[in-house]
Amino acid sequence: MPTLKVTIGERDRLDRRTRSRIKAAQEGDNFEDVQPRLNFESYDQLNRLLSPKNLELLEAISEHEPASIREAADLVDRDYKQVHRNLSELADIGVLEFEGGGSGKAKTPKLVYDGLEIDIPFTGSNGTTSTAAP
Repeated sequence: MPTLKVTIGERDRLDRRTRSRIKAAQEGDNFEDVQPRLNFESYDQLNRLLSPKNLELLEAISEHEPASIREAADLVDRDYKQVHRNLSELADIGVLEFEGGGSGKAKTPKLVYDGLEIDIPFTGSNGTTSTAAP
């Protein structure tokens, strides 16, 4: 599995990079070594991903490979509904995915990446990141 690079406040730079890479791909360049990226506009958005409860869930899934959301909830000793909500949010941003489910069968949470690489620049901020509290 690849590592997901998480950035903050880099929308304009990433948009330019994406346009450049699309043009290069149209010209036949190969991009197999591309590291997937996830950009947040603010520290608040990033904080949701990096909450202690989410990190605990991701670690438990990595170590124990639970067969269901309920089993993941048991691993972290938390309420099923809370864990389901957290896992759904993580799936919505693409950090994990669910396998199976439907017709009474349990959904299995699966990690999409083997880790997160966090890139937070302290200079050149576009102003959207300056509102975060320490």
